[in-house]
Amino acid sequence: MLLELARILEAHFDVFRVFHYLTFRAILGVLTALIISFVIGPVMIRRLSEFKIGQSVRDDGPQSHLSKSGTPTMGGTLILISISVSTLLWADLTNRYVWVTLLVTLAFGVIGFIDDYKKLVLKNSKGLAARHKYLWQSLFGFAAAIFLYQSATSPAETTLIVPFFKQITFSLGWFYVVLSYFVIVGSSNAVNLTDGLDGLAIMPTVLVGGALGVFAYASGNSHFAEYLGIPFLPKSGELIVFCGALVGAGLGFLWFNTYPAQVFMGDVGALALGAGLGTLAILVRQEIVLVIMGGVFVAETLSVVLQVVSFKLRGKRIFRMAPIHHHYELKGWPEPKVIVRFWIITVILVLAGLATLKLR
Repeated sequence: MLLELARILEAHFDVFRVFHYLTFRAILGVLTALIISFVIGPVMIRRLSEFKIGQSVRDDGPQSHLSKSGTPTMGGTLILISISVSTLLWADLTNRYVWVTLLVTLAFGVIGFIDDYKKLVLKNSKGLAARHKYLWQSLFGFAAAIFLYQSATSPAETTLIVPFFKQITFSLGWFYVVLSYFVIVGSSNAVNLTDGLDGLAIMPTVLVGGALGVFAYASGNSHFAEYLGIPFLPKSGELIVFCGALVGAGLGFLWFNTYPAQVFMGDVGALALGAGLGTLAILVRQEIVLVIMGGVFVAETLSVVLQVVSFKLRGKRIFRMAPIHHHYELKGWPEPKVIVRFWIITVILVLAGLATLKLR
């Protein structure tokens, strides 16, 4: 939006040419989303409290969580507002990469919003039925995957890249749709499962989102792409603006979500952010790297799967409680220790993911 205005004004004032630089607009995206979060956050938290839209806590979990009952939830709405406004202000709105990522993020946010609304406002403990939630996730996931496959303009856009190896790639054909679907839906649910402690999910999301912005910028620059041995994806660099907005919105939300949390993101935030990360990874052809950088999300998901399978087959649990962050809490780790250690692990994994840019 403002980029178009800058293009008009640069004919009269040279200073507006700076808006052509992706890095500059990405920085503005971070700052804009951050400011929006700081301005709207207190008002939204107050309104959520007034309407008694608060978290209900299971009594079979860690006892320390009982004090969190009633904490305002659905704060993910703040994240989505900040990302959307910042992206629309600073991104090139003629870029299909930007629109696909933003629309997928918002679509999954709507699913989460309905689920939260039913649970917290309508007091339906089950929320949106699991089969209905999965149906809508599948619908949006397949719609995005099919659109991206049909609109691909070069083989590089549908080729699977194997990290650390320059020459190992796989042309996916229609399997691209299947893979993309699983990445989007899987990422969405993985972040949702991770969102169980104050700040646990949002900081890894910020770190992974920022790193994917680096991949987007490098992939969209022909010189960088050639030098690093990654696919050149014209116009994918514009995604760094969305990533900047995600980072700013995430940090702004963390200001209120850090321990002890004033607000929780709820499904509206977790499902949306996970889908956004999955879509980013698909667009920059780094699905495998997403698994590496999002190792905390993967571990949380696997812990739930293993727990369920073990209990059904053996009648025994592997962990004291799943997802795995609750296991460590029940072992006696204070909540802040679990959170910060998972953050540290994410930093290490993100650096490993970024290393694949050079180690090829």
